[in-house]
Amino acid sequence: MRWTPSLVEERLAEAAFVLKRLPEPRRQGYFSVWPEVIHSFADKVGQEPKPMRVIPSPAAISRMEETLSWTVGLDPIDGKIVWLRAYGERWKTICWTVGLQRSAAHEHWLYALCVIAWRLNQRKVPRLRSRRYVIEMVKGACEDPTSHPN
Repeated sequence: MRWTPSLVEERLAEAAFVLKRLPEPRRQGYFSVWPEVIHSFADKVGQEPKPMRVIPSPAAISRMEETLSWTVGLDPIDGKIVWLRAYGERWKTICWTVGLQRSAAHEHWLYALCVIAWRLNQRKVPRLRSRRYVIEMVKGACEDPTSHPN
């Protein structure tokens, strides 16, 4: 499989979605000695039904666990922007959180996606190049399957 920034973005969004659906961890040692309350039909009339929580499949959890390691080694701001976008945060909120303008935050996000895709394709990211150069290089390599710049 050839990884592209858009595929990386989709997988990160899926991982964030799976993380949201996982059950909350329970703290050990805390319990209730009160008996469980059993509601009658009359008690339930007029109440809003509780939303059903669907637990993700084991395959989705495995993909999510694999995806969690992808942001290791990124600049902390880039990693934060990537995960905020994966969780569906608006750009305005992201910009306030990381303290960057919209265009700069977008470039950090795009650069991080490109770096992740490049690493997943077993390539080394050039260190002494600008963000814009790396973005263009990865986009060009993803569009043209015959090119292999290094």
